[in-house]
Amino acid sequence: MKFTDGHWLTRPGHTARFAREVAEIRAEDHRLTLFAPVRHVRHRGDTLNSPLLTVECWSPAEGVIGVRATHHAGSVRGGPEFALAGAAEGVGEVSRDGAVAELRSGELTLRVDSEGPWRLEFTVDGRTLTSAGERGTGFVTDAEDRHHMVGQLSLGVGESVYGLGERFTPFVKNGQSVDIWQADGGTSSEQAYKNIPFHLTNRGYGVFVNHPGRVGYEVGSESVGHVQFSVEDHVLEYFVIHGPTPKRVLDRYTALTGRPALPPAWALGLWLTTSFTTEYDEKTVTSFIDGMAEREIPLSVFHFDCFWMRGYQWSDFTWDPDTFPDPEGMLARLKERGLRICAWINPYIAQKSALFEEGMRQGHLVRRADGTVWQWDLWQPGMALVDFTSQAARTWYTGKLKTLLDQGVDCFKTDFGERIPTDVVWHDGSDPERMHNYYTHLYNQAVFELLRTERGEGEAMLFARSATAGGQQYPVHWGGDCESHFNAMAESLRGGLSLGLSGFGFWSHDIGGFEGTPTPAVFKRWVQFGLLSSHSRLHGSTSYRVPWDYGDEAVDVTREFTLLKHRLAPYLQRAAQQAHLAGTPVMRAMILEFPDDPAAATLDRQYMLGDDLLVAPVFSEDGTVDYYIPPGTWTNILTGAQVTGPRWVREQHDFHTLPLLARPDSVIPLAADDQRPVSAWTEDVELRLHAFADGARRLLVIPRSDGPAEAARFDVRRDGDRIRVTTDSPHGWRLRIGGPHGAVHFAEPGTEVTEFLIAQ
Repeated sequence: MKFTDGHWLTRPGHTARFAREVAEIRAEDHRLTLFAPVRHVRHRGDTLNSPLLTVECWSPAEGVIGVRATHHAGSVRGGPEFALAGAAEGVGEVSRDGAVAELRSGELTLRVDSEGPWRLEFTVDGRTLTSAGERGTGFVTDAEDRHHMVGQLSLGVGESVYGLGERFTPFVKNGQSVDIWQADGGTSSEQAYKNIPFHLTNRGYGVFVNHPGRVGYEVGSESVGHVQFSVEDHVLEYFVIHGPTPKRVLDRYTALTGRPALPPAWALGLWLTTSFTTEYDEKTVTSFIDGMAEREIPLSVFHFDCFWMRGYQWSDFTWDPDTFPDPEGMLARLKERGLRICAWINPYIAQKSALFEEGMRQGHLVRRADGTVWQWDLWQPGMALVDFTSQAARTWYTGKLKTLLDQGVDCFKTDFGERIPTDVVWHDGSDPERMHNYYTHLYNQAVFELLRTERGEGEAMLFARSATAGGQQYPVHWGGDCESHFNAMAESLRGGLSLGLSGFGFWSHDIGGFEGTPTPAVFKRWVQFGLLSSHSRLHGSTSYRVPWDYGDEAVDVTREFTLLKHRLAPYLQRAAQQAHLAGTPVMRAMILEFPDDPAAATLDRQYMLGDDLLVAPVFSEDGTVDYYIPPGTWTNILTGAQVTGPRWVREQHDFHTLPLLARPDSVIPLAADDQRPVSAWTEDVELRLHAFADGARRLLVIPRSDGPAEAARFDVRRDGDRIRVTTDSPHGWRLRIGGPHGAVHFAEPGTEVTEFLIAQ
């Protein structure tokens, strides 16, 4: 939110007051408390009739420093609050030398000088990361008596800002005004389904604003040299999180707000849905599945979208008896074919649903101040909203879902959760403004915890649309309603990369686009992109997304890239483990892997898939693609072609290839079985070496498919013309040097150390 009129003036009707200096420092072992007047105090008389800000500084975790600025401490603050599971007491160390006080946590230091003008300076080894200076800490009131707390942190020359959730606007957020406020706005506007009050920069730190309601950001916009954030409150709390690398920032941020759960490995396969408003019944579903089998396209998950329930009755969690008269039998027949089942749900209860009267009578629906149930006719006629702040309502809602699990459903697509009213009263007394963004967290948490309880640890997963900070704990999230053209494909990728830089480890999107019908070219290119994402779902709105609707070549492309993803499953599962253990996303913006390469700072049409694969989706009709190659020799794992960076490359690809490049000195494991995502990954696994230079050494981990543990390790190193491999795997394996046509060497089962001579 903007409060100024240019650099010098305040907007009409607004009064701004900012900390000017430090009147007193209270230094404890692990905490600094600063008292800051909003005007220069020359004598005792200046302490009268003027606000005094209280600014508390502490460390909840190593490398993290929190700042809480308060104007009126007696203001009423309702819930909810973000849960900071990783916060601890007594982490930072305070020191005092005359007028200068410091709070140190890890390598990060906050420095305050009470003899100078107001300045909170965050440093590492004496180098300033960022600071809150002249207008860095304060509040603004307006003619309507609204009170906003304001924080402002400096940006250095060339400093770029990323994150703030799944945003489809330009990838680098400098120059943008961003409202952290959930909205159902598609992927083509400044609105977002997943609003996260966390950003990181290319200077080695991130900032998390600990406020679950609306947070207004001015990112190098109102003041071009600062990131400003404001909340309508009397308290503003934020955390500066040191890296120094972007990966380390995400590690510390997700340790504080929650690590992503590890989705089941079966979810890595291809998902197919009924689409949204299309006509379908069991015969249609069976024809889709038969069609995939006849065309030899392996399918892992089948998803039933909205109309598995009767129209006007979403959600009643009852199969439409006219369309699906035998749901238990149908699901059993699908599961006999090796499929997992996903069902669409939302947190809304239509008035025509039998659950409406039940929920209203039992007090499970959100109410207005006069006691009436909140309703409107948008989306579903007379729909109401489940009150997830009530444990009884959570139990009631998830009890309906348990019936579906008992019928054979494996997971849920938790749609919606963004259009949450603010003119209501919540069961637990939560502040409606703060609950607007946070509602989705309670919704997804309730469903995820049910799945974890009923299906077991490691088997729970969602396909969720909305989220706020901490929502990364309940994967997977998908990108929402996009159009079916190349621009929408590119904007979806921008949103996914932005979300990954906001602490979310897993992300998907509607292959082919949601609204409209893609051209065959768009469909085939989106299939490539989708099957090189962490999770892959064919889905549309008014048209089906079965590949044969887009031509014979679309069938071939879908088959080829599905089989490729199955072979890459051990590699992808290892990347998933990294997301689970350290918050590093599976799909990574280039800045995450190459933070010291200036050319990587703005790249948003390519990404790293795990540690070692660069993906540059094709967004053009004629197959032309421009992409950046970081230093070294990279190998296209589809063609074997090599390209050396750093430089920009322009290539043209048919529909069977795209830039899918292995990092120099990388070892990519490929499963022997390409028919399913979960197989015996260590048996006859192929280790593919790419541009493996003399002296190179890589430790390759083959993960287990049922959790974060390891199944086998391969220590691969090159010495001159020999490759030496040491492993604890009891199974036979093969090593291929180069691209798909390189020389293959075999190792017998139980061989601990093997050496290969590289052909000259």
